[in-house]
Parts: sequence; C-alpha cells; structure tokens
Amino acid sequence: FGCGGLVAGMVSVGGLTRLTRSGLSMTDWKLQGGLPPMNRADWEREFARYKLYPEWQQRQSMTLEEFKYIYAWEYGHRMLGRVVGLAFGLPLAYFWSRGRLTPWLKPRAMALLGLGGAQGLIGWWMVRSGLNKDLLPERQKQDVRVSPYRLATHLTMAFITYSGLVWCGLEQLGGQRAVSEGVKHAAKLTPIARGAACLTLVTAISGAFVAGNDAGMAFNVWPYMVDDRDVGGEATFVPPDLLELQPLWRNMFENTACVQFDHRMLAYGTALSGTGLFALARSGAWHALPIVTRRFVAAGALAVVGQASLGVATLLYVVPIELAAAHQLGAIGLLTC
Repeated sequence: FGCGGLVAGMVSVGGLTRLTRSGLSMTDWKLQGGLPPMNRADWEREFARYKLYPEWQQRQSMTLEEFKYIYAWEYGHRMLGRVVGLAFGLPLAYFWSRGRLTPWLKPRAMALLGLGGAQGLIGWWMVRSGLNKDLLPERQKQDVRVSPYRLATHLTMAFITYSGLVWCGLEQLGGQRAVSEGVKHAAKLTPIARGAACLTLVTAISGAFVAGNDAGMAFNVWPYMVDDRDVGGEATFVPPDLLELQPLWRNMFENTACVQFDHRMLAYGTALSGTGLFALARSGAWHALPIVTRRFVAAGALAVVGQASLGVATLLYVVPIELAAAHQLGAIGLLTC
C-alpha cells in the first residue's frame, strides 16, 4: 500500500508537470539520473540545450528563472520515479532472500517491478515525441507537446501498476467473506462491479487523450458542448465537427471535439455504474455483505459523484491547475474504490 501511495503521488506530480508545461524541459535521459545544474554556468548550459528543441519556438520570452521552475518539476518527477523503484525493489530483494514471499506473490511482485522499470522507458519515449516534431500527429505540429498516444500509454501503465499494487495488498490482508444470503447477493454484484471498474479505467484513459490534446481548453460549457444562445445561436449536446478527420478512428484520439465528447459520455456511464452498483447493493442483502465491501461500494458511489463534479468544475473554469490536478488525483481515488 505504501508503494501504491507513492505511485499515486507520481501520477499527481506527473499531472502537475504536464499542467505547468514542464515535461519537455529536460532534453536527455539517464537510467541512474544525476544532480541538477549546480551553478549559473550549468543552468545557462542546460537552458541553451533546451533552446535547440521545438518547444522553445513557442516560448521565446522565457527567462532563465522561469526555465528553472519548469526544470524543477520535471527533475522532481523523474527522481520520484527512481525513489518508487528503490522503495519497491529493495524490500522485495530483502524479503525474497529471506524466503518471506509466498509462491503466489513472487511472480506478481516481479511483474510489478517490470512494470515500474518499463514505465521509466515509456516516460522517455513519451518525452521524445515532444522533442521531435516528426513524431507528432500532423494536427499538433503547430503546438508542440507530447504525443497524446504516448501520454495515454504512460498514464495507463501508471494506473495498471497502481491497481496491481493495491490488489496485491488487499489479497495479502485477506478479510471477512460474505455468508449465507450475502454470498448470493455478492455473486450478483461481482460482474457489475467488474464492469464498473473497467469503465472507470477506460474513462481515465480517455482523460489522458483530453490532456494530450488540450481538449479541456475548448467547449467550456455544461451540460451542452456548444451553447451560443446568448448570441442568438443554438445549444447542442453534440458539436458539429465531431467526425471531421479521416479515417474516422483518428477522431477519437486527435479531434478535440470528439475526444472531449467521448470523455463526457464515458464519465456519464461511469457515474451511472458507480451509483447504480450502490443502489443495487442496498436493494438486497446489504447487511449480509462484509463491512469492507459495504464501505468500498459506498465510497465508490461518493467518489464517482465527486469526480464527475470536479470534472465539470475543471471544464467550466477552463482547467485551472488546482482543479485539474485534483481531478487527476480523483481518478486514482475512484480506481481504488
């Protein structure tokens, strides 16, 4: 659970790194990391290297002090990733050598360690897409940022790693099981809970494409996507340019209108599944279910309402950093439930 908390922190810091547009400030990557620039000459050398890459063309008014700020976010994000690796790997090696790990846990722990190592490589693979315009989708070459496909891959891996850590922790703890009529009620709820969890994960992944396309900066009204009634126009739930790209599948990942529309629809589905699971659980043998199950189901219903509300607020206020960071962290909380 401790390592799961660290991964959740990594996701939060990663979101803030993106929101502060700091992710492309470090233009190289070393497995072991290193010290940041230590004096003015080092900082000027690092700043000069940054100016060789495409993002500088959009930020030529940046001062050295501003560069230090964005560099600190990216450096902190990378070093926190290494801390997570050590926090998981060193105890794993110790308990493995002492024979304290069960046969069930050993392959899962190694898989989680592999996911963590791969995540560092995926992070650099993502950053490289923003350092080379040729690796970006055509629509994004005028506004340099990392590839939304690679950003979504990076975030998905983080969610999978976090979920795996929490799952292993819960399995190790064990807990009370349903009895008598609670068994039948739990069996009825299980497929719905699994479906809700899968839908939550898909919604979170679609949020990565919203972030990767800066789709939250457009269509900042709700519940409509377009509302021109104040200037004599119409209000519509479906934007007119929903499927403007060819082939059509590209719209789901690169078209701002379609990306945001998809995320809204998935969020509505997630909210209905989370609250519906709670209502269904309450309608049957609620008190025959284990208390931990009841708490998680109730917490999930509260979390999904809170997360949907945060999403709407983030949209209406045009993605302020505080709300956007809370919304991303809320996705982790919702996955936990």
